[in-house]
Amino acid sequence: MNAHAATARAERTQPAHIGDHLREWRQRRHLSQLDLAGDAEISARHLSFVETGRAAPSREMVLKLAERLEVPLRERNVLLVAAGFAPAFPQRSLDDPALKSARAAIDLVLRAHEPNPALAYDRQWNLVTANRMVAPLLEGLPPHLLGQPLNILRLAFHPEGLAPRTVNLAEWTTHLLERLHRQCEATADPGLLKLYQELKAYRMPARSGPVSADNVAIPFKLRLNGDVLSFISTTMVFGTPVDITLQELALETFFPADDLTAQRMREMAALAA
Repeated sequence: MNAHAATARAERTQPAHIGDHLREWRQRRHLSQLDLAGDAEISARHLSFVETGRAAPSREMVLKLAERLEVPLRERNVLLVAAGFAPAFPQRSLDDPALKSARAAIDLVLRAHEPNPALAYDRQWNLVTANRMVAPLLEGLPPHLLGQPLNILRLAFHPEGLAPRTVNLAEWTTHLLERLHRQCEATADPGLLKLYQELKAYRMPARSGPVSADNVAIPFKLRLNGDVLSFISTTMVFGTPVDITLQELALETFFPADDLTAQRMREMAALAA
C-alpha cells in the first residue's frame, strides 16, 4: 500500500467490528487468510468466520492474531475494545513511577553519548528529551519552530529550520521520507500519514544520483559557524515493551563521521560545561 492509499484508508470511517479490523491488518501485511491462520495455529475457516462476524474471537485469540500481524500496542487495544474486551496495554507518562527505570536508562544513554548529540522522540517524531549537545546545533532557529511540540522531521524540512543549513539536503530528506513512509506502512497512523503528506509538499532538491558506494551510511551534513559537520546516526528502541509510551519511543544518537566534527563537538561541549 502506498502512502496515498494509506491516507485514503485512514480517512475513511474506522471499522467498528473486530473482523473488519483484523481483515485490514491482514491485508496491510499482505497475508492471505490461510497464511495468517497457519501462523496463528487456527483454521482458515474459523478466521474467515471471525472476519465476517459469524464467530466471536476470544481475548487470547485477538492478542495472538495481533502479535502475528505485528500490530502496534496502541492498535492492539483498539482490536480488544472492538472485540468487547478491556484494553491490555497501558500508556503512562515517562514521569510515571512505573517507568522510573526506563527513564533512567534513557537519561543514561543521552548523557553517556556526550559530547555528541542524542535525542529521544515519540511516535509522531516529537522531541521528548535530548542531551545538551543538541541545542548548539539549533542555535539561531526561529522560536516558532522550537516550541512544543517540537517536531524533528518538520524542523529538518522547514525552509526556516535546518533545511538551509543541510549540505546534502536532497539525500538526507529522501532518507527521512523513506523512514517515515515505512512507519506509515507499518502503523497506518493518521497523524503520521498527515505528516508525510505535509513533508512531501516542501520543495526539496532532487537527489543527483545514487548514494556513493564509498558511503557506509547516509550522513547528516550540517553547516554551522563556517564548518560542515558530518554525522552518522543510529536508532535504538526498547526491546520488549508492554507499555505504549515505551514502544513508541525511539532514541537517535549521532556520531561524528570525520575528525573535524569530533573536534568541534568536543569544543562545544567544553563551552557548554
